[in-house]
Amino acid sequence: MPHAVSDLQINRIKGPERRLHAHQIILLGALSAFGPLSMDLYLPSLPTLTSDLHTAASYGQLSITACLIGLAAGQMLIGPFSDNHGRRGPLLTGLIVFALTSFLCAQVSSITLLIVLRFLQGLAGSAGLVISRAIARDLYSGTKLTKFFSMLMAINGIFPILAPILGGLILRAASWRGVFIVLTGIGIVLFLGTLISLPETLPVKKRISGGMHATVSEMGRICRDRTFIGYAIVLGLIMGAMFCYISGSSFVLQDMFGVSPLFFSLFFATNGLGIVAMSQLAGPLSEKMGEKKALKIGVMIAAAGSIILFSGLLLDPPRLIAVMLPLFFVVSMVGLVNTTAFSLAMQSQGRAAGTASAILGLGMNLVGGLLSPLVGLGGTGTYFPMALLILLCDVGALIVYLFWMKKEA
Repeated sequence: MPHAVSDLQINRIKGPERRLHAHQIILLGALSAFGPLSMDLYLPSLPTLTSDLHTAASYGQLSITACLIGLAAGQMLIGPFSDNHGRRGPLLTGLIVFALTSFLCAQVSSITLLIVLRFLQGLAGSAGLVISRAIARDLYSGTKLTKFFSMLMAINGIFPILAPILGGLILRAASWRGVFIVLTGIGIVLFLGTLISLPETLPVKKRISGGMHATVSEMGRICRDRTFIGYAIVLGLIMGAMFCYISGSSFVLQDMFGVSPLFFSLFFATNGLGIVAMSQLAGPLSEKMGEKKALKIGVMIAAAGSIILFSGLLLDPPRLIAVMLPLFFVVSMVGLVNTTAFSLAMQSQGRAAGTASAILGLGMNLVGGLLSPLVGLGGTGTYFPMALLILLCDVGALIVYLFWMKKEA
Protein backbone atom coordinates (compact mmCIF):
# COMPACT_ATOMS: atom_id res chain seq x y z
CA MET A 1 0.00 0.00 0.00
CA PRO A 2 1.33 3.51 -0.82
CA HIS A 3 3.03 5.44 1.94
CA ALA A 4 0.89 7.82 3.95
CA VAL A 5 0.95 11.51 3.15
CA SER A 6 2.16 13.33 6.25
CA ASP A 7 -0.18 15.58 8.22
CA LEU A 8 2.17 18.49 7.61
CA GLN A 9 2.09 17.98 3.85
CA ILE A 10 -1.67 17.93 3.54
CA ASN A 11 -2.12 20.86 5.91
CA ARG A 12 0.09 23.00 3.67
CA ILE A 13 -2.11 22.35 0.65
CA LYS A 14 -4.73 25.02 0.15
CA GLY A 15 -8.39 24.87 -0.82
CA PRO A 16 -9.35 23.38 -4.18
CA GLU A 17 -5.76 22.24 -4.91
CA ARG A 18 -6.06 19.49 -2.33
CA ARG A 19 -6.52 16.06 -3.90
CA LEU A 20 -6.84 12.50 -2.68
CA HIS A 21 -5.34 9.49 -4.44
CA ALA A 22 -7.68 6.89 -5.93
CA HIS A 23 -7.02 4.37 -3.16
CA GLN A 24 -7.84 7.01 -0.53
CA ILE A 25 -11.13 7.86 -2.27
CA ILE A 26 -12.05 4.16 -2.35
CA LEU A 27 -11.17 3.91 1.34
CA LEU A 28 -13.39 6.90 2.18
CA GLY A 29 -16.23 5.36 0.15
CA ALA A 30 -15.87 2.11 2.06
CA LEU A 31 -15.85 3.98 5.37
CA SER A 32 -19.00 5.89 4.41
CA ALA A 33 -20.70 2.54 3.73
CA PHE A 34 -19.27 0.88 6.82
CA GLY A 35 -22.34 1.16 9.03
CA PRO A 36 -24.89 0.17 6.36
CA LEU A 37 -22.60 -2.70 5.37
CA SER A 38 -23.08 -4.18 8.83
CA MET A 39 -26.80 -4.46 8.00
CA ASP A 40 -26.74 -5.38 4.30
CA LEU A 41 -24.42 -8.34 4.86
CA TYR A 42 -26.63 -9.44 7.73
CA LEU A 43 -30.02 -9.29 6.00
CA PRO A 44 -30.19 -12.72 4.30
CA SER A 45 -29.45 -14.37 7.67
CA LEU A 46 -32.34 -12.71 9.56
CA PRO A 47 -34.85 -15.56 9.13
CA THR A 48 -32.32 -18.24 10.16
CA LEU A 49 -31.01 -16.11 13.01
CA THR A 50 -34.46 -15.62 14.52
CA SER A 51 -35.12 -19.33 14.21
CA ASP A 52 -31.78 -20.31 15.74
CA LEU A 53 -32.20 -17.95 18.70
CA HIS A 54 -35.86 -19.01 19.14
CA THR A 55 -37.26 -15.50 18.83
CA ALA A 56 -39.87 -13.60 16.81
CA ALA A 57 -39.23 -11.75 13.55
CA SER A 58 -39.87 -8.42 15.30
CA TYR A 59 -36.99 -9.12 17.74
CA GLY A 60 -34.72 -9.96 14.84
CA GLN A 61 -35.63 -6.62 13.27
CA LEU A 62 -34.98 -4.98 16.64
CA SER A 63 -31.32 -5.95 16.23
CA ILE A 64 -31.34 -3.75 13.10
CA THR A 65 -33.01 -0.95 15.09
CA ALA A 66 -30.36 -1.19 17.81
CA CYS A 67 -27.60 -0.84 15.21
CA LEU A 68 -29.35 2.15 13.61
CA ILE A 69 -29.78 3.90 16.97
CA GLY A 70 -26.11 3.25 17.71
CA LEU A 71 -25.19 4.77 14.35
CA ALA A 72 -27.28 7.85 15.12
CA ALA A 73 -26.02 8.35 18.69
CA GLY A 74 -22.42 7.67 17.77
CA GLN A 75 -22.40 10.29 15.05
CA MET A 76 -23.61 12.95 17.50
CA LEU A 77 -20.67 12.13 19.77
CA ILE A 78 -17.92 11.47 17.24
CA GLY A 79 -18.76 14.25 14.74
CA PRO A 80 -18.33 17.18 17.17
CA PHE A 81 -15.38 15.41 18.82
CA SER A 82 -13.61 15.26 15.44
CA ASP A 83 -14.18 19.02 14.98
CA ASN A 84 -12.25 19.54 18.21
CA HIS A 85 -9.55 16.87 17.99
CA GLY A 86 -9.13 16.00 14.32
CA ARG A 87 -10.40 13.17 12.13
CA ARG A 88 -7.85 10.33 12.39
CA GLY A 89 -7.92 9.50 16.11
CA PRO A 90 -11.71 9.09 16.48
CA LEU A 91 -11.89 7.17 13.18
CA LEU A 92 -9.22 4.64 14.15
CA THR A 93 -10.78 4.09 17.56
CA GLY A 94 -14.22 3.48 16.04
CA LEU A 95 -12.86 0.95 13.56
CA ILE A 96 -11.09 -1.22 16.14
CA VAL A 97 -14.12 -1.18 18.48
CA PHE A 98 -16.33 -2.19 15.54
CA ALA A 99 -14.10 -5.18 14.84
CA LEU A 100 -14.23 -6.24 18.50
CA THR A 101 -18.04 -5.97 18.84
CA SER A 102 -18.53 -7.83 15.54
CA PHE A 103 -16.46 -10.71 16.89
CA LEU A 104 -18.51 -10.78 20.10
CA CYS A 105 -21.78 -10.81 18.09
CA ALA A 106 -20.67 -14.12 16.57
CA GLN A 107 -20.46 -15.69 20.04
CA VAL A 108 -23.91 -14.81 21.48
CA SER A 109 -26.63 -17.29 22.39
CA SER A 110 -29.45 -14.86 23.24
CA ILE A 111 -31.25 -12.21 21.21
CA THR A 112 -31.01 -9.73 24.10
CA LEU A 113 -27.22 -9.80 24.17
CA LEU A 114 -27.12 -9.60 20.37
CA ILE A 115 -29.28 -6.46 20.45
CA VAL A 116 -26.96 -4.82 22.99
CA LEU A 117 -23.86 -5.69 20.98
CA ARG A 118 -25.48 -4.49 17.77
CA PHE A 119 -26.05 -1.12 19.44
CA LEU A 120 -22.37 -0.92 20.39
CA GLN A 121 -21.42 -2.06 16.88
CA GLY A 122 -23.46 0.77 15.38
CA LEU A 123 -21.97 3.23 17.87
CA ALA A 124 -18.46 2.32 16.74
CA GLY A 125 -19.32 2.03 13.04
CA SER A 126 -20.74 5.56 13.04
CA ALA A 127 -17.17 6.91 13.02
CA GLY A 128 -16.75 5.85 9.40
CA LEU A 129 -20.00 7.50 8.29
CA VAL A 130 -19.64 10.86 10.00
CA ILE A 131 -15.90 11.36 9.55
CA SER A 132 -15.77 10.33 5.87
CA ARG A 133 -18.32 13.06 5.07
CA ALA A 134 -16.49 15.59 7.23
CA ILE A 135 -13.23 14.80 5.43
CA ALA A 136 -14.98 15.43 2.10
CA ARG A 137 -16.08 18.88 3.34
CA ASP A 138 -12.55 19.57 4.66
CA LEU A 139 -11.23 19.14 1.13
CA TYR A 140 -13.99 20.33 -1.24
CA SER A 141 -16.83 22.84 -1.64
CA GLY A 142 -19.48 23.82 -4.20
CA THR A 143 -20.02 21.61 -7.23
CA LYS A 144 -16.69 19.88 -6.54
CA LEU A 145 -18.19 18.69 -3.26
CA THR A 146 -21.26 17.39 -5.11
CA LYS A 147 -19.05 15.48 -7.53
CA PHE A 148 -16.99 14.06 -4.68
CA PHE A 149 -20.13 12.95 -2.83
CA SER A 150 -21.21 11.37 -6.11
CA MET A 151 -18.03 9.28 -6.13
CA LEU A 152 -18.52 8.32 -2.48
CA MET A 153 -22.11 7.29 -3.14
CA ALA A 154 -21.03 5.21 -6.14
CA ILE A 155 -18.52 3.32 -4.01
CA ASN A 156 -21.08 3.21 -1.20
CA GLY A 157 -23.64 1.70 -3.57
CA ILE A 158 -21.35 -1.17 -4.52
CA PHE A 159 -21.69 -2.59 -1.02
CA PRO A 160 -25.49 -3.12 -1.21
CA ILE A 161 -24.77 -4.99 -4.46
CA LEU A 162 -22.06 -7.24 -3.08
CA ALA A 163 -23.03 -7.54 0.60
CA PRO A 164 -26.31 -9.51 0.31
CA ILE A 165 -24.78 -11.85 -2.29
CA LEU A 166 -21.79 -12.40 -0.02
CA GLY A 167 -24.19 -12.84 2.91
CA GLY A 168 -26.13 -15.48 0.98
CA LEU A 169 -22.91 -17.30 0.07
CA ILE A 170 -21.75 -17.21 3.69
CA LEU A 171 -25.02 -18.86 4.74
CA ARG A 172 -24.34 -21.69 2.30
CA ALA A 173 -20.98 -22.37 3.97
CA ALA A 174 -21.67 -21.35 7.57
CA SER A 175 -24.35 -20.15 9.96
CA TRP A 176 -25.36 -16.54 10.54
CA ARG A 177 -22.42 -16.30 12.96
CA GLY A 178 -20.09 -16.43 9.98
CA VAL A 179 -21.47 -13.07 8.84
CA PHE A 180 -20.13 -11.40 11.98
CA ILE A 181 -16.74 -13.08 11.57
CA VAL A 182 -16.54 -11.54 8.08
CA LEU A 183 -17.51 -8.14 9.53
CA THR A 184 -14.71 -8.52 12.06
CA GLY A 185 -12.24 -9.02 9.21
CA ILE A 186 -13.60 -6.03 7.30
CA GLY A 187 -13.22 -3.83 10.37
CA ILE A 188 -9.57 -4.88 10.77
CA VAL A 189 -8.79 -4.30 7.08
CA LEU A 190 -10.30 -0.80 7.13
CA PHE A 191 -8.46 0.01 10.36
CA LEU A 192 -5.14 -0.92 8.76
CA GLY A 193 -6.00 0.95 5.55
CA THR A 194 -6.84 4.10 7.51
CA LEU A 195 -3.76 3.81 9.69
CA ILE A 196 -1.42 3.47 6.72
CA SER A 197 -2.87 5.69 4.00
CA LEU A 198 -5.37 8.26 5.27
CA PRO A 199 -3.84 11.54 6.54
CA GLU A 200 -5.30 14.11 8.89
CA THR A 201 -7.41 16.62 6.90
CA LEU A 202 -8.37 19.10 9.63
CA PRO A 203 -5.44 21.37 10.55
CA VAL A 204 -5.08 22.35 14.21
CA LYS A 205 -5.74 26.02 13.39
CA LYS A 206 -9.15 25.10 11.89
CA ARG A 207 -10.34 23.01 14.81
CA ILE A 208 -13.03 24.29 17.15
CA SER A 209 -11.59 25.26 20.51
CA GLY A 210 -13.40 26.15 23.71
CA GLY A 211 -14.47 22.71 24.92
CA MET A 212 -18.04 21.53 25.40
CA HIS A 213 -19.50 25.05 25.50
CA ALA A 214 -18.15 25.87 22.04
CA THR A 215 -19.34 22.51 20.70
CA VAL A 216 -22.88 22.98 22.01
CA SER A 217 -22.94 26.57 20.72
CA GLU A 218 -21.90 25.45 17.23
CA MET A 219 -24.47 22.68 17.24
CA GLY A 220 -27.18 25.17 18.25
CA ARG A 221 -26.17 27.51 15.42
CA ILE A 222 -26.48 24.72 12.86
CA CYS A 223 -29.85 23.58 14.24
CA ARG A 224 -31.20 27.14 13.89
CA ASP A 225 -30.36 27.12 10.18
CA ARG A 226 -33.78 26.34 8.73
CA THR A 227 -32.48 25.54 5.27
CA PHE A 228 -29.95 23.06 6.65
CA ILE A 229 -32.61 21.43 8.85
CA GLY A 230 -34.94 21.21 5.84
CA TYR A 231 -32.35 19.18 3.95
CA ALA A 232 -31.79 17.07 7.07
CA ILE A 233 -35.52 16.24 7.29
CA VAL A 234 -35.70 15.29 3.60
CA LEU A 235 -32.65 13.05 4.01
CA GLY A 236 -34.06 11.51 7.18
CA LEU A 237 -37.37 10.62 5.54
CA ILE A 238 -35.84 9.26 2.34
CA MET A 239 -33.44 7.12 4.37
CA GLY A 240 -36.30 6.14 6.70
CA ALA A 241 -38.03 4.59 3.68
CA MET A 242 -34.75 2.89 2.74
CA PHE A 243 -34.39 1.32 6.18
CA CYS A 244 -38.01 0.15 6.16
CA TYR A 245 -37.14 -1.64 2.91
CA ILE A 246 -33.95 -3.04 4.47
CA SER A 247 -35.78 -4.26 7.56
CA GLY A 248 -38.81 -5.76 5.84
CA SER A 249 -37.81 -6.91 2.35
CA SER A 250 -36.06 -10.14 3.38
CA PHE A 251 -39.16 -11.35 5.23
CA VAL A 252 -41.59 -10.16 2.55
CA LEU A 253 -39.74 -11.77 -0.36
CA GLN A 254 -38.50 -14.95 1.35
CA ASP A 255 -41.41 -15.75 3.69
CA MET A 256 -44.40 -14.21 1.91
CA PHE A 257 -43.42 -14.88 -1.72
CA GLY A 258 -41.15 -17.87 -1.05
CA VAL A 259 -38.07 -16.70 -2.96
CA SER A 260 -34.66 -18.21 -2.13
CA PRO A 261 -31.97 -16.34 -0.17
CA LEU A 262 -29.89 -16.18 -3.36
CA PHE A 263 -32.79 -14.66 -5.38
CA PHE A 264 -33.34 -12.12 -2.62
CA SER A 265 -29.63 -11.28 -2.63
CA LEU A 266 -29.75 -10.70 -6.41
CA PHE A 267 -32.81 -8.48 -6.05
CA PHE A 268 -31.11 -6.49 -3.30
CA ALA A 269 -27.99 -6.20 -5.45
CA THR A 270 -30.03 -4.88 -8.39
CA ASN A 271 -31.41 -2.12 -6.20
CA GLY A 272 -27.87 -1.34 -5.06
CA LEU A 273 -26.88 -0.99 -8.71
CA GLY A 274 -29.70 1.54 -9.05
CA ILE A 275 -28.19 3.57 -6.20
CA VAL A 276 -24.81 3.56 -7.95
CA ALA A 277 -26.31 4.64 -11.28
CA MET A 278 -28.32 7.49 -9.78
CA SER A 279 -25.43 8.72 -7.64
CA GLN A 280 -23.33 8.95 -10.81
CA LEU A 281 -26.13 10.79 -12.59
CA ALA A 282 -26.28 13.32 -9.74
CA GLY A 283 -23.10 15.11 -10.84
CA PRO A 284 -24.10 15.73 -14.50
CA LEU A 285 -27.68 16.63 -13.50
CA SER A 286 -26.42 19.12 -10.91
CA GLU A 287 -24.14 20.78 -13.47
CA LYS A 288 -26.93 21.00 -16.03
CA MET A 289 -29.87 22.13 -13.87
CA GLY A 290 -28.47 22.76 -10.39
CA GLU A 291 -28.46 20.60 -7.26
CA LYS A 292 -31.88 21.79 -6.08
CA LYS A 293 -33.74 20.73 -9.24
CA ALA A 294 -31.88 17.41 -9.30
CA LEU A 295 -32.89 16.85 -5.67
CA LYS A 296 -36.51 17.68 -6.48
CA ILE A 297 -36.57 15.10 -9.30
CA GLY A 298 -35.20 12.42 -6.99
CA VAL A 299 -37.73 13.11 -4.25
CA MET A 300 -40.65 13.14 -6.69
CA ILE A 301 -39.70 9.80 -8.27
CA ALA A 302 -39.24 8.21 -4.84
CA ALA A 303 -42.70 9.44 -3.79
CA ALA A 304 -44.24 8.09 -7.00
CA GLY A 305 -42.61 4.70 -6.40
CA SER A 306 -43.99 4.57 -2.85
CA ILE A 307 -47.51 5.31 -4.09
CA ILE A 308 -47.30 2.51 -6.69
CA LEU A 309 -45.96 0.11 -4.05
CA PHE A 310 -48.83 0.88 -1.70
CA SER A 311 -51.37 0.61 -4.52
CA GLY A 312 -50.13 -2.92 -5.19
CA LEU A 313 -51.82 -4.00 -1.95
CA LEU A 314 -55.13 -3.83 -3.84
CA LEU A 315 -54.12 -6.79 -6.01
CA ASP A 316 -55.55 -10.18 -5.02
CA PRO A 317 -53.52 -12.33 -4.91
CA PRO A 318 -50.41 -10.19 -4.25
CA ARG A 319 -47.96 -9.95 -7.15
CA LEU A 320 -44.20 -10.17 -6.63
CA ILE A 321 -43.54 -7.77 -9.53
CA ALA A 322 -45.83 -5.19 -7.87
CA VAL A 323 -43.40 -5.18 -4.95
CA MET A 324 -40.07 -5.47 -6.73
CA LEU A 325 -40.55 -2.84 -9.46
CA PRO A 326 -41.66 0.13 -7.30
CA LEU A 327 -39.06 -0.76 -4.65
CA PHE A 328 -36.39 -0.41 -7.33
CA PHE A 329 -37.40 3.22 -7.94
CA VAL A 330 -37.78 3.97 -4.22
CA VAL A 331 -34.31 2.62 -3.43
CA SER A 332 -32.50 3.91 -6.54
CA MET A 333 -33.48 7.50 -5.79
CA VAL A 334 -31.47 7.30 -2.57
CA GLY A 335 -28.36 7.74 -4.75
CA LEU A 336 -29.63 10.97 -6.30
CA VAL A 337 -31.23 12.44 -3.16
CA ASN A 338 -28.34 11.65 -0.81
CA THR A 339 -25.70 13.09 -3.12
CA THR A 340 -27.46 16.38 -3.83
CA ALA A 341 -29.03 16.94 -0.39
CA PHE A 342 -25.78 16.18 1.44
CA SER A 343 -23.84 18.56 -0.77
CA LEU A 344 -26.39 21.37 -0.42
CA ALA A 345 -26.56 20.94 3.34
CA MET A 346 -22.79 20.71 3.89
CA GLN A 347 -21.72 23.54 1.57
CA SER A 348 -22.53 26.20 4.17
CA GLN A 349 -20.99 24.30 7.10
CA GLY A 350 -17.24 24.37 6.51
CA ARG A 351 -16.30 25.41 10.05
CA ALA A 352 -18.06 22.52 11.81
CA ALA A 353 -18.22 19.82 9.13
CA GLY A 354 -18.11 17.01 11.69
CA THR A 355 -21.00 18.41 13.70
CA ALA A 356 -23.05 19.14 10.55
CA SER A 357 -22.37 15.63 9.25
CA ALA A 358 -23.45 14.22 12.61
CA ILE A 359 -26.77 16.08 12.59
CA LEU A 360 -27.51 14.85 9.07
CA GLY A 361 -26.57 11.32 10.08
CA LEU A 362 -28.72 11.51 13.20
CA GLY A 363 -31.82 12.29 11.15
CA MET A 364 -31.08 9.54 8.64
CA ASN A 365 -30.51 6.79 11.20
CA LEU A 366 -32.98 7.89 13.87
CA VAL A 367 -35.99 7.80 11.54
CA GLY A 368 -34.94 4.39 10.26
CA GLY A 369 -34.29 3.12 13.77
CA LEU A 370 -37.73 4.16 14.99
CA LEU A 371 -39.61 2.75 12.01
CA SER A 372 -37.76 -0.54 11.42
CA PRO A 373 -39.46 -2.49 14.27
CA LEU A 374 -42.90 -1.42 13.02
CA VAL A 375 -42.31 -3.17 9.69
CA GLY A 376 -42.65 -6.58 11.33
CA LEU A 377 -45.84 -5.88 13.29
CA GLY A 378 -48.09 -7.38 10.61
CA GLY A 379 -46.23 -10.70 10.62
CA THR A 380 -44.82 -12.33 7.48
CA GLY A 381 -48.14 -12.74 5.63
CA THR A 382 -48.45 -9.14 4.42
CA TYR A 383 -46.28 -6.26 3.29
CA PHE A 384 -48.84 -3.62 4.33
CA PRO A 385 -46.71 -2.16 7.20
CA MET A 386 -43.62 -1.86 4.98
CA ALA A 387 -45.56 -0.27 2.11
CA LEU A 388 -47.40 2.16 4.42
CA LEU A 389 -44.25 3.35 6.19
CA ILE A 390 -42.37 3.80 2.91
CA LEU A 391 -45.34 5.79 1.58
CA LEU A 392 -45.42 8.07 4.64
CA CYS A 393 -41.65 8.67 4.45
CA ASP A 394 -41.30 9.39 0.74
CA VAL A 395 -44.48 11.43 0.36
CA GLY A 396 -43.54 13.25 3.56
CA ALA A 397 -40.14 14.10 2.05
CA LEU A 398 -41.85 15.50 -1.04
CA ILE A 399 -44.17 17.65 1.08
CA VAL A 400 -41.23 19.02 3.10
CA TYR A 401 -39.32 19.84 -0.06
CA LEU A 402 -42.24 21.50 -1.84
CA PHE A 403 -43.41 23.61 1.07
CA TRP A 404 -40.58 24.04 3.59
CA MET A 405 -37.67 24.23 1.14
CA LYS A 406 -39.61 26.32 -1.40
CA LYS A 407 -40.43 28.82 1.34
CA GLU A 408 -36.79 29.00 2.43
CA ALA A 409 -35.63 29.51 -1.14
